[in-house]
Amino acid sequence: MSKLPDSPRVLCLANQKGGVGKTTTAINLGTALAAIGERVLVIDLDPQGNASTGLGIERRDRSMSTYDVLSGDCALEEAVKETAVPRLWVAPSTMDLLGLELEIASSGDRAYRLRNAIEGLTKSRLFRELGISYVLVDCPPSLNLLTINALSAAHSILVPLQCEFFALEGLSQLLSTVEQVRGALNSELTIHGIVLTMYDSRNNLSSQVVADVRATMGDAVYETIIPRNVRISEAPSYGKPALLYDLKCAGSQAYLRLASEIIQREREMRPVAA
Repeated sequence: MSKLPDSPRVLCLANQKGGVGKTTTAINLGTALAAIGERVLVIDLDPQGNASTGLGIERRDRSMSTYDVLSGDCALEEAVKETAVPRLWVAPSTMDLLGLELEIASSGDRAYRLRNAIEGLTKSRLFRELGISYVLVDCPPSLNLLTINALSAAHSILVPLQCEFFALEGLSQLLSTVEQVRGALNSELTIHGIVLTMYDSRNNLSSQVVADVRATMGDAVYETIIPRNVRISEAPSYGKPALLYDLKCAGSQAYLRLASEIIQREREMRPVAA
């Protein structure tokens, strides 16, 4: 396979556990990156389509979706939609993605469908017009072919972990999958970082989980911690990212800090151009 494109940077958000804030992070990190000047495309690979809904794309407006892209019925540029956030676009998903794995299981390029689609996008007129600098891929809560496609297409993986007792449970399986993908499908894949979510400062357990995860994963864990915040929970029901719903709430401010931290880490991770 050809090298991943130098631009945009492709980050996939993955964790096979559900309810860890993965989609919330995709929506609000994308918005925060856009707010500080980046041009961002969110690719929704979760059949539930919550990232699409949270960015204001109604189900009736998803005539072209990531299912159509991965099944080969349309190019990625045809599925891209504007959001209410300046400099933020989304390729929405539909429940049709549930059947995709069976449909493409015998195809030789089954693990590279998303990678090929992104490479096609970078050669398109739309890409030149939009100037996208980051692609965030919201994965389903499982290590299935959709997630493998995301890992094969990505430069790095970002892992949301909820501040709960079993936070580290399953992380070793995810990291093992990353190693397998790196060895067989995408040698450039790196761990961008682990973001701790749903932190409750009133709960001693949350503080203990933070300490345990940092002790286990070290510098891989971002400094920024996303608090449990009612405004973040309310925002999707209005089809808005938290930063549009309530910019001043603790959750929105945390995602802005996370975006800045990711930009800084990107500068440290990217090879210096010759």
